[in-house]
Amino acid sequence: MIEISPRIRIPEEEIVLAFVRASGPGGQNVNKVSSAVQLRFDVAASPSLPEAVKARLAALAGRRLTREGVLVIQAQRFRTQERNREDAIERLVELVRAALKVDPPRRPTRPTLGSKTRRLEAKARRGAVKSLRQDKPGQE
Repeated sequence: MIEISPRIRIPEEEIVLAFVRASGPGGQNVNKVSSAVQLRFDVAASPSLPEAVKARLAALAGRRLTREGVLVIQAQRFRTQERNREDAIERLVELVRAALKVDPPRRPTRPTLGSKTRRLEAKARRGAVKSLRQDKPGQE
């Protein structure tokens, strides 16, 4: 069980880990050892997450979410499978925890009387400066 919060836990059976060869530097070792981890978590079909969390998670995941609703996390930061596995799971936990946070609704505000008058005074000053630049008829 992967604990996200006191009320939300993801069973390890819902997560699929695949070990693939990492790209990038590493010399001969990178061609022999499958140390990179590809974590797949089916967000759409997960019974562990509430619908609201699934929706926020889909928005946060962006391109990491497939059309089928599967979250794919690539981890190849470290040289060992175990460290990359821990890194991928840690990143999944962070992403789900971020999806748990609900932003308060925005309350629309109106500009204050002072800000309105300052804006209009600034516009009047700017207009006066520009009017001084214009050629007046009869002046040459």
